Amino acid sequence: MPMPSHGSARSRLTSAAIRIAPIAGILLLWEIAALSGIWPRQVLVPLEQIGATLLALASDGELERHLSASLYRLASGFCIGSVIGVATGAAMALSRNVHRLLWPTFTCVRQVPVIAFIPLLILFFDVEDSFKIVIVAMASFFPSALATHDAVRDIPESHREVARLYRMPLAPFLVRLILPATVPQVLTGLRLGLTRGWLSLVAAELLAADSGLGQMMEMGRQLFQIDVVLAGVFVTGLVGFLLDNSMVRIERHLGRWRTA
Repeated sequence: MPMPSHGSARSRLTSAAIRIAPIAGILLLWEIAALSGIWPRQVLVPLEQIGATLLALASDGELERHLSASLYRLASGFCIGSVIGVATGAAMALSRNVHRLLWPTFTCVRQVPVIAFIPLLILFFDVEDSFKIVIVAMASFFPSALATHDAVRDIPESHREVARLYRMPLAPFLVRLILPATVPQVLTGLRLGLTRGWLSLVAAELLAADSGLGQMMEMGRQLFQIDVVLAGVFVTGLVGFLLDNSMVRIERHLGRWRTA
């Protein structure tokens, strides 16, 4: 087995350093500003205090409780919204009648920010988990549906003509023709839907919730515990990064499968 060259190892280290440099620079500037005394420490909290708060929240189970609630709502809403979105997008692309029926309404409603529906949804679902799950499902639905619609519409008409000529049944038509041709674009839509779902969920929890990362940050704000708020911001960003990175890995894996 060939040993990795020093050049390739140095290149990887350089690449990693370039990726880390902006984050390290921001953290350094934050710490300098916090220690300078320009703003009160209660407002601009030093990094070590945020780290200590994060460890305290993790050790007493508070962070796990809020994070578990948020991830449960995200998983439930994303699964519902993405499945309905993919099915709706495919139906609009494959059927002219469905497209004429749904496309105008779909185009209008997707222009409205999901959080604008929060007051109405609270009236229907109160502030229980179902309200947050619906918010995530709506946020995930539109990117998934639009990506699927565009992916199916991009399939050459000659491919569909061949399928109609041989009277290919619906199930083989979807599995053998539609699925392989649309995987990359659909996964991109799912990735965007997951990100939007996570952002919408945290925003909804900030406004109305009894648990979740957003609620933890809101309680910190009300008690003027800015370290708790910033610890929640850090965890929210970290979870979002991990979710997006996981989707990228899935995209690459399925992309290799499609190529093979």
